[in-house]
Amino acid sequence: MATIEDFQKTEMRTGTVLEAEDFPEAKNPSYKMRIDFGELGIKKTSAQLTKLYKKEDLVGRQIIAVTNFPPRQIGSFMSEVLVLGVVLDNKEVVLLQPDRNVPNGKRVA
Repeated sequence: MATIEDFQKTEMRTGTVLEAEDFPEAKNPSYKMRIDFGELGIKKTSAQLTKLYKKEDLVGRQIIAVTNFPPRQIGSFMSEVLVLGVVLDNKEVVLLQPDRNVPNGKRVA
């Protein structure tokens, strides 16, 4: 079992998607995104969201992401954060997001 201390080590923060573009080099259909995390700055990520989301629908959307994992190389792209979502049985990903607008960079507790 994970402890509360384990949970507290993981920084999950709110951000707003600034850009989303196709990532044809990815092994699985994905988008490259730039996300504003307020005082943490703008971070890049790759996410397998193409089944349920259009690029233009992601821009301006608030999301929740893990911001303190080490960067991960995905093909020629360096992903800096992990966007969180629920993976359904058919491999579709439903984004986790706040139910109202909150400041970018706020920590999930």
